[in-house]
Amino acid sequence: MVNKKVILFLNGEVPHKAPILSNYQKIYCTDGSFHYLKTLGITPDVITGDFDSINTTIFPNNVKIIHTPDQNYTDFEKALQLILEHGFTSVDVFGASGKQQDHFLGNLNAAYKFKNQLLIHFYDNYSTYSFITNHFTLNNTLGKTISLIPFPETKRITTKGLQYPLKNEDLTLIDRIGTRNKAIEDEIEITYKSGDLVLFIMD
Repeated sequence: MVNKKVILFLNGEVPHKAPILSNYQKIYCTDGSFHYLKTLGITPDVITGDFDSINTTIFPNNVKIIHTPDQNYTDFEKALQLILEHGFTSVDVFGASGKQQDHFLGNLNAAYKFKNQLLIHFYDNYSTYSFITNHFTLNNTLGKTISLIPFPETKRITTKGLQYPLKNEDLTLIDRIGTRNKAIEDEIEITYKSGDLVLFIMD
C-alpha cells in the first residue's frame, strides 16, 4: 500500500522552522493555526474548524474550507476524521503541544482513537512522539534521549540498544514509566506483549 502522507498544523506552539512541505501530498490546518502559518509563509490546501472566532473571508480563494461545527469532538479529532475520509494513511502533526497542556493530553487521546486507522507522528520544537507497534525498530538513534510512556499500561516490554534496558517488564501510568533513557546504539528495538506505548525521541 502506498503511504499517502499529509501534514496537519494545530493551534499549539509555533514551530521554530517550517517543515519540508514537499514531503507531503496535502497541507491541512485547523482554523486557529492559520495566522501563524501565514507568518511562516505557508498556504494550506485545507482549513477545518468551527470558525467561531475567525472570519473566513481572510482565507485565500484557492484554499478549501471545511466547516466542522460539532462541539462533541475536538478540532484535532475532526481533522483526523477528514484526513481519513480523504483517503490518506499517514499524518505528521505540528502544533499539538505547548501553550495549554490539557490540549496536549487531549491530542494524545485523540491520536489513540485513530492509531489503528492512521499512522500519526507528532513533532514539536523539542521532540518527536507517536504510538508505536508492539514490534518496533528505529535507526539513527545513537545518543538520543528516549522515553517510553504507557497509555495507560504496557505489559512485558523488552528493549535493545538503550542504556537502561527493559527485559519483559511492565510500565503503568500510576506506578512506573520509562522517562529519560538514552540510546547507546544507532538502532533501538522495542517489543511488548499488550497495551499501548508512546515513544518520545529527543536529540
